[in-house]
Amino acid sequence: MRKTARLSRESEPAESTQAQAAVPVLLVSDIHFEPFWDAAKVPQLAAAPVDQWNVILSAQPSPDQQQRFAALQQACHARGADTSFPLFDSSLKAMRSHAAGARFVAMSGDLISHAFQCKFTTLFPDSTTAAYTAFVEKTLDYVIEELDKSFPGVPVFVALGNNDSDCGDYRLDAHSEFLRVTGKEVTRNFPASERPAAEESFAAGGYYSVTLPAPIENTRLLVERYLHVEQLRTCAGKPDPGAAESQLIWLRQQLAEARANKQKIWVMGHIPPELICTQQLHEMVDVCGGRSPVMFLASEKLADVLAEYGDVVELAIFAHTHMDELRLLKAGGQSTAAGKGVAVKMVPSISPIHGNHPSITLAQIDPSTAALVDYKVFAASNQTGVDSTWSEEYDFARSFHEAEFTSSSVSQLIAGFTADPGAKTQASRSYIENFSVGYASPLLRLAWQQYVCTLSNYTAESFRSCACPSAP
Repeated sequence: MRKTARLSRESEPAESTQAQAAVPVLLVSDIHFEPFWDAAKVPQLAAAPVDQWNVILSAQPSPDQQQRFAALQQACHARGADTSFPLFDSSLKAMRSHAAGARFVAMSGDLISHAFQCKFTTLFPDSTTAAYTAFVEKTLDYVIEELDKSFPGVPVFVALGNNDSDCGDYRLDAHSEFLRVTGKEVTRNFPASERPAAEESFAAGGYYSVTLPAPIENTRLLVERYLHVEQLRTCAGKPDPGAAESQLIWLRQQLAEARANKQKIWVMGHIPPELICTQQLHEMVDVCGGRSPVMFLASEKLADVLAEYGDVVELAIFAHTHMDELRLLKAGGQSTAAGKGVAVKMVPSISPIHGNHPSITLAQIDPSTAALVDYKVFAASNQTGVDSTWSEEYDFARSFHEAEFTSSSVSQLIAGFTADPGAKTQASRSYIENFSVGYASPLLRLAWQQYVCTLSNYTAESFRSCACPSAP
């Protein structure tokens, strides 16, 4: 496992009073738990209550486990392996070890594996829709309950990812029974005074508001669902712009209320409001030649609303790319716009499907301001979880010489990256090295200038102006 070079004690940033008073928070994303890893056990899982799953999953693997899983992967055209039970179990142990004392856990989406529906129907070709929905719900419940059990008495906040659905990837019905049932599981440990409203909004569209626990002061978490994603459809395959607009109205109301009450807000979702630089490179999209950039979102409305309330939103947490990234949202979609802006932390995955090593992120939060003071990423020594050790990959403050992760510091980092097109500074090298945890991908270094333009430009127009300064 590679390690980011440590600074000497003399060169490390001095600890501030804020850092000394900081409290730990665990950030996790893209678990993509794979209940089909041992196909022979799946009928048992489908028949058993969730509280018996660990007994089933921890039994010795079936003699033909590898062959059957390989066949299932091939049948469903799966491009890599997600999080098996051994890896999930290993990650939970790492969380308990490295994040002991965490005041809350933030899980930013994609709890279940890729190609989930195909794998289920391949194993159960005569199954009913109700049987499939029940298995999805049980798998989600299992992952959430294992996080709960690992941190007893500690709030676990969960966002839905694009895979977390009872009718396929990027498909979900608003006001559905699935959302109602899942919402009860997600909110079951919320304070009694907040649970009814959270259940109601989750059942409507998969989003909710909740107060962050003490000692974090006067701060709420708004969890949103990826409703402005281009690929998103209902279970029947139709666009649902009304659901997206309803969520935006809710989000704006929550932010306006927080501004009026002088509250701080954290926002958590799964799919970030950004351009997809890596896909553009793989597909050789000629943006400077007039082609449109590849974007996650169908519109910039979500990012615009968050940027508008930059004085209220202390931090936004997203994921989905499986990589360790940062972003800055500014009004107008570009870093030169006036206003405070919103710092975005994109959490790397536990799933190793993109070649990365599984990882978790331990953040340190200033309880009086809700600012993200520092964070450390802990990574597994292998991708399977078998005989795996989890150790520190890097520390934000030491690697980037910043006292905290805020809109101001992120803006300064991006300015430094922009001024370093050859990626020669320590900050640029550290970012590239840790982008794909445990795997030094050459792609980012090759496309560094274009990638940096995505960090603070979330509209097609502002990105093109950054990436193609000489274009007409």
